[in-house]
Amino acid sequence: MRPLALTQGDPAGIGPDITLTAWLDRRALSLEPFLFIGDPAVLAQRARHLGLSVAIEETGAEDAIGIFDRAIPVMPVAAGSDILPGEPRVESAAGTIGAIERAVELCFAGRTSAVVTNPIAKSVLYDAGFRFPGHTEFLADLAERATGKPALPVMLLAGPKLKAVPVTIHIPLKDVPAALDAALLLETCRITHADLKHRFGIAAPRLAVAGLNPHAGEGGALGLEDDAIIRPAIEVLRAEGIDAFGPLPADTMFHDRARQGYDVAICMYHDQALIPAKALGFDDSVNATLGLPFIRTSPDHGTAFGIAGKGIARHDSLVAALTLAADLARNTGARS
Repeated sequence: MRPLALTQGDPAGIGPDITLTAWLDRRALSLEPFLFIGDPAVLAQRARHLGLSVAIEETGAEDAIGIFDRAIPVMPVAAGSDILPGEPRVESAAGTIGAIERAVELCFAGRTSAVVTNPIAKSVLYDAGFRFPGHTEFLADLAERATGKPALPVMLLAGPKLKAVPVTIHIPLKDVPAALDAALLLETCRITHADLKHRFGIAAPRLAVAGLNPHAGEGGALGLEDDAIIRPAIEVLRAEGIDAFGPLPADTMFHDRARQGYDVAICMYHDQALIPAKALGFDDSVNATLGLPFIRTSPDHGTAFGIAGKGIARHDSLVAALTLAADLARNTGARS
């Protein structure tokens, strides 16, 4: 068995808080062993700040599972700055990025089974010169550096009531129509179909494809993209044996009865996917990145600087992310 690699995220956010409380509940939750990658001093300081009694032990990946029951195993990556909860600092950006890089390296080396990432603050990283729109795109770049092959990262929001994929991700809404083309939609659906089969164990995934415009364009009266781009792409997918259907009006896709008819909703832009996903599973949804040569999950929330260090951050989504990562690793044989 190999541990999961859990990154620190922004050290001033709630990543340390939820890591500590999840570990304290490890037995009740049957939590999968993880190796925390980050600054042990930040973790210890946050534990003291929260009044928690938590043992922390520096180690490598090989000994993490043996340590996990008695202490949080930590592979040290310096935060690069004195850290106070709720007060992000640009000086910590290098440590945040370094923890992600180390986690991916461990996965490629076969020393860990999956990457689970605590939340980052993109604005802090941007101020430090980070050139990627977000976690997802950075992980794809790391995968390409390691393999020499480009990867199209596909964001999947996975909750107990809904799985949803945005085709376009971290771009302004005004740029979505220009960014949405048949090639991107086709590749997103193909990757989603393949990963749902091979990692999630869904034998014949059903893909419900949302329209871009209100009422899926209303026959062209409310926009041309649905008939010009989305519908022809669905026909191609169906010819390939992928059970995709639509384009569907997004306003009727997410009620209880509609969700029984598909395994994943393919949405055209960020909020079209994330609003229903978070409304239906705010505390226990997981962000999983498909299309990568390693497994990656993360909590479906941000750094929550406003509540960092206050003892009120919920660890439900982190626990769900750790559990899903372990399940996917077992499904693909990556745990052994």
